[in-house]
Amino acid sequence: MRRFGDSYWQLYRAVVHLNETFDNKTLLSWIQGSRVPRSVASFDILRRIERRYRLPEGYFKEKLPHQVRSLYGHELGDISPAERRRISLHLPDDFSSLPFTKRQEILDWVRRVITSGSTEYRRYQAAASKQRYAIRFPGVTYGGSALSARSLASAVGANQNIEADFDDPDLLSGVVDAPPQLAMEMADLIRFKTSTLTAIGFQRNGVWGEETASQKIEHLGLMFGALAASPNSALKGYGVPLSRLSFGLLIFPGVWDWYLQWREQRRGFYTKWEEDMLMVAQALSHANVGWIRQPPELLHNVRPIAGLIEQEEIDFAARDWHGACDAFHRHAANRSKEIQRVMRVHRDPFESIMCVLEAESPLAEYRKITDEILERMPDEHRYPRSAAEAVRSFLLHRIGLHLGLRQKNLRQLRNRSATARSCTSPFVPCPERKLVASDCR
Repeated sequence: MRRFGDSYWQLYRAVVHLNETFDNKTLLSWIQGSRVPRSVASFDILRRIERRYRLPEGYFKEKLPHQVRSLYGHELGDISPAERRRISLHLPDDFSSLPFTKRQEILDWVRRVITSGSTEYRRYQAAASKQRYAIRFPGVTYGGSALSARSLASAVGANQNIEADFDDPDLLSGVVDAPPQLAMEMADLIRFKTSTLTAIGFQRNGVWGEETASQKIEHLGLMFGALAASPNSALKGYGVPLSRLSFGLLIFPGVWDWYLQWREQRRGFYTKWEEDMLMVAQALSHANVGWIRQPPELLHNVRPIAGLIEQEEIDFAARDWHGACDAFHRHAANRSKEIQRVMRVHRDPFESIMCVLEAESPLAEYRKITDEILERMPDEHRYPRSAAEAVRSFLLHRIGLHLGLRQKNLRQLRNRSATARSCTSPFVPCPERKLVASDCR
C-alpha cells in the first residue's frame, strides 16, 4: 500500500463492489493486525487485493499466522452446524464457486472417507457404537490394582437403588452402573488377578497387568450388558434383570452359547474376539487356579432364567460345584475349537493405509505429515496454545516413526503432566521444558 500510495479507504473502494456488505473497518483491522481473515468472503477480498497489486495467488494466505484454521461461510445447505465444523476443514477455498455436482461429489467423499471412515468395517463400527449396552463398574479402577475398601463402599452405596430402578429391561437403553453384588464380585476378581500376593486359600496361575485388567473389565461389562439389554430394543438383548446378574452365571453353557450367537448375528460372522472370550472363560474355570471355581458362594445369586439356565442345572452345581466347573471348562474348550474353524478376520488393518505401504518409501510418506505440521505452524506469539498443540502433534508423529509405538501408546502420550501444563508456551524455555521453536525444525 505504501508503494502504491493507497490508503485503506482507497483500497476498500477499489476492491469492494457497491452491492457488497463488506465492512471497511474489517479491512482496517487486517491492516492493523488486530484481526485476520477467516471467512470465504474475506478470502475473496484477499484475492482481489492480490490481483490489484499483481501478487501471486495465495500470497496473503501463506502469511496468515494460523494456517490450519478452516474457512467458514461455505454454502453447505441444510447441513447441521456440528457437521459443518468437521467438514469445512477438508473443503477447498473455492468450494462455493464450484458447480453443484462437483460440490456434492466433494461432500460425499469427505463424509465417506473422513467423517464416516473409508472401510466397510469402520462404517459398521460407527453404526454399532451408537447402540450402547455395557455394564459399567465405576468403583473398580480401570487399569488399577486391587480395589480399596473405601472406594468399593462408595461404589456400592451409590448403586443401592439400581435394582429397583432398572429391573425392567425396557429401561436399559444405554450404559448403566453395575448392581452392588455384581460390582463386589468384579472387585474380587480384579483383586485376585492383580494383587501382589494371593489371598489365603486361593491359588492362581499368572497375574493381569494394568492394560489386561482394564480390557477384561470392559469385555465382561459388554457381556453382562448384552444379557441385560431389552429384547425389544435394537440390540435384541436377553432382558435379564440387573438384580440377577452374577459371575455365577458364567459356568452355565447356555449363557455363553447365547452370547456367542448374539455376537455372530450382530456382526454376521465369528472372529478372534469370541475365541478370546472363551479363553477367558476357560481360565476362570480352570482346575485349582480358576477364580470362579474357588468361591462356590457365587452360585447363591443364580436364579433360573428361561431359555438359559434351568433349575436342574443349578441343583447339579449346588451338589457338585467343581463337577459343574469341569463340565463347563470342557464345553468352552470345544466351542473354542469350533469357532477357530469358522472365524474370519473382521477387518484388514492395513486397508486404509495401503496407498502408503505400496509407496517406495512408506516412512517418507508419513514424513510428509510432519512437514505439513511445520509448514502450517501457528504464530507462537499470537496463538501459544495452538502452537503448543502443533508441536505436540509433530513430536508424536516423529516418535511414532522412530519407535513404532502402537496407536494406544501414542494416545497415552497425549496426557500432559501437571508440570507440562504449568508452561504456557512450548517456545519459552523453562527448567521443566527445554523445547524451543528451533527444536522442531
